[in-house]
Amino acid sequence: MHELAVTQGLLELALRHADEAGGGRITDLYLVIGRLSSVVDDSVQFYWDVISEGTAAEGAELHFRRVPVEMRCLACSLDYRPDGEDLACPECNGLAVRVVSGDEFRLEALDLDDAK
Repeated sequence: MHELAVTQGLLELALRHADEAGGGRITDLYLVIGRLSSVVDDSVQFYWDVISEGTAAEGAELHFRRVPVEMRCLACSLDYRPDGEDLACPECNGLAVRVVSGDEFRLEALDLDDAK
């Protein structure tokens, strides 16, 4: 259900950027979603179709790019991609790790049709 709030924020952001760019219809949005985020593409798409109706973003196509998880071991500084659920460092077996990528959710770009 949190996808509704996430999608509402996304719509507000896209409309604000479109207004700042001089207006026009939003045709495409490019989203970056980390594998660790709990955002479900299909749910975002469903809510987008509903809440964008009647706005400059109605009918815009959402493009999802999933980012793999990358961790950094704080003990040996190894950057690695965990295998499955095991987040331990494959080099030293350390459990003190930091997420380098894979937890993001952001609007990377949007396309506008400036024909009014």
